[in-house]
Amino acid sequence: MTTEPGGPFDVMVVGGGMVGSALAYGLAGQGARVALLDEGDFALRAARGNFGLVWTASKGDGMPAYVRLTRESARIWHDFSGEISGHAGRDIGYQQKGGLDFCLAQADFDERAARIARLHNQSGIEAPRMEMIDRAALQALMPQTRLGERVVGALLCHDDGHVNPLYLLRGLHAGLRAAGGAHLPGAPVSAIEPQGHGFIARRADGDVAAEKVVIAAGVASTRLAAMVGIDFPVRPVRGQNIVTERLPQLLPLPASALRQTAEGVVQIGVTYEDGETEPVTTIPALARMAARAVRVLPDLARARMVRAWGALRPMTPDGFPAYAASLRHPGAFACACHSGVTLAAAHVRLLAPAILAGDLTPFAAFDPARFKDVAHVQPAH
Repeated sequence: MTTEPGGPFDVMVVGGGMVGSALAYGLAGQGARVALLDEGDFALRAARGNFGLVWTASKGDGMPAYVRLTRESARIWHDFSGEISGHAGRDIGYQQKGGLDFCLAQADFDERAARIARLHNQSGIEAPRMEMIDRAALQALMPQTRLGERVVGALLCHDDGHVNPLYLLRGLHAGLRAAGGAHLPGAPVSAIEPQGHGFIARRADGDVAAEKVVIAAGVASTRLAAMVGIDFPVRPVRGQNIVTERLPQLLPLPASALRQTAEGVVQIGVTYEDGETEPVTTIPALARMAARAVRVLPDLARARMVRAWGALRPMTPDGFPAYAASLRHPGAFACACHSGVTLAAAHVRLLAPAILAGDLTPFAAFDPARFKDVAHVQPAH
């Protein structure tokens, strides 16, 4: 039994990354006594290595429910960002001025135009505000930016933006504590055991008890979810990133693999390496990302790389989020997605209350039971 003040808890959230932290903060805001079990800085988490995009343009092709969820999250992100900035003690840097997906060939331009058409043709949804713009229109949008010769245009999504993900995570943790929740870093959860009307999480530094448990442990979620009767297939996908020195403004809008932060550094990414289990960087991958970035923005050729990193992102078989409630052990839930920043607002305002009520009916489309009926699911990028 935990010795933390206020324990045992109403809910314990296993995983202190972006998804788990948002859910813990949202649950505490609903009045629940919450413990966030966080392995700490050595965890294989994506939250400290993501791109910081609040993105709708590439989300939901083939799943209308995902389009609706991302659009709703983007809609409430502005108010949400002010709330989290207050907890973080500083502006978390959220901007929603639109986002770009650069096209370096006509085939790229045509593929993205087809994606827009598919999203608009999905029934029962309002698609993001997207349009294809040619090179001349793109240059007019960014008159101070020197574009590479191969840039033929871009997909422009007016609903997209970006944020500082580290400040976001800091604000979620601070907000959890301000709401009376307990943030318990320092040890991984080795086991979760259903006991009586609740659950026990086993850790090297002491057990934690709660009436409900939410597993949001990224690539470790499959193993932990099985302990509470949830079949939850998640695999690691490595993403590598580059950060440059601070530079004069080159890019006024974020792009899908290229953004300039409020501090002036340029972030370049991101690889999609399926099946890799170590969050390391590789010279060939970094070289490919840098070369593409220079083809888009030639002035980056003179920029110095300050650091690079690799992170493991949790990916479901179809690439869309998965939210599950255990039928065998009521009160146990598992949640995973690779869009923890984009969906942070929705996780706080929509998913956390549903978990506390014990009813994921509004999120039925995201039940991982859907994977049982699909023989060969292709991941969404």
